[in-house]
Amino acid sequence: MKFLHISDVHLGCTRYQLPESPRDFFDAWVDVLQKYAIEEKVDFVIMCGDFFHKRNVPPETMNYAFAGLSLLKDAGIPVVSIEGNHDQKHNDNDFSWLRSLANWGLLILLEPKNVEGRMVYEPWNPEFRRGGYIDIGRARIFGSDWYGASANWAIPMLTEAIKESRREGAFHILMLHTDVEGHQTHPIPALSITSLKELKEVTEYVGLGHTHMHYEIDNWAFNPGSIEVTNIAEYKEVRGAFVVEVDENNNISAKHVTDYRQRPFQRLAYQVTGKPDAATITKEVLELVKENAEPVENGQPEPIVEITLRGQLGFPNSLLELQKIRDEAQKITGALVVRVKNHSAPVEYALAADLEEDASREKLEQRVIEDLVLRDNRYKHRAADISEAVIGAKRLALSDEPAEKIADFIAVKIAAEVGS
Repeated sequence: MKFLHISDVHLGCTRYQLPESPRDFFDAWVDVLQKYAIEEKVDFVIMCGDFFHKRNVPPETMNYAFAGLSLLKDAGIPVVSIEGNHDQKHNDNDFSWLRSLANWGLLILLEPKNVEGRMVYEPWNPEFRRGGYIDIGRARIFGSDWYGASANWAIPMLTEAIKESRREGAFHILMLHTDVEGHQTHPIPALSITSLKELKEVTEYVGLGHTHMHYEIDNWAFNPGSIEVTNIAEYKEVRGAFVVEVDENNNISAKHVTDYRQRPFQRLAYQVTGKPDAATITKEVLELVKENAEPVENGQPEPIVEITLRGQLGFPNSLLELQKIRDEAQKITGALVVRVKNHSAPVEYALAADLEEDASREKLEQRVIEDLVLRDNRYKHRAADISEAVIGAKRLALSDEPAEKIADFIAVKIAAEVGS
């Protein structure tokens, strides 16, 4: 048995509002399907959430979805999917675009049912195109919902529901969209390793999604990472897909594959501290670009280049020649676009000025908030905790979590701080 495991396709992502971005995500996804599903002749494909970048899908994006899924349908390869936080239905509606794609016969959307407070799995009904699990050959594949910060609460119920629906001799797969403790890239509460491993009792393979970097746990739980980079902060992370082979004894061989069409990113940083004037900064930044920017490879997409100015500026920001830097750097690199981010600041307003040059956006954001909290003597001894609470609440809000869950998260943080 052989299958392809992908996640976080994010069709429709308009990275940096570039008109080329939606096509980038489609090209990467279709290249993966051609190379690792159709050419590898897999038995099926699992997509573990965030197929779309947002709930309201533009017509162009839906065209891309149809084109890719039709390739697999024409090849006779079924696609099994779950909803992630980006593509789940609205609270006041029973339908999502993934549900529509399932109704149109382009994919199989698996969801457990809630029956009197219990999680229940029902077999896929091809007539009504609904169900919680499906059998494809020896595989019995189970779906799940997006649980967000409630994932630890949901795991025991998932485990019990799967236990009641196991099939003798089957290879049991659970598709789960969640962060996992120790592997998350942002401070939203994650599923604990202890909770995750409860599922070992009832599954042979857990297909993960949500975190945009690749990782594996015990040759049993696998997260491929996103297909493409949704934000330059992710550009150093390893991402891709898994081609998974399972022998007759249910031994797993999962190969992480990354050789497909992706938009290259380059990130450069320049320290402005001590520089006498804007002309010097412009000259030295362009020298940095000439020495360090990678040339465009033949047949490959033009890169997106980001140049970050850091440190303490000795003159007003308005004197920086940002447009000139962008224009000249684009000529040098042949980039699709050059972004210049000015993170420099006058000494009296410097925030996170001593942070390492390649710090992630998340780390920079945390330090900025910590620096602001440190200026208030009432809270300076709890700067790290308050920063974590602020960023965690922001991430939950951006993930469309209900207000009650965000309030519960803040309450837990306050209780922990009071307790300490």
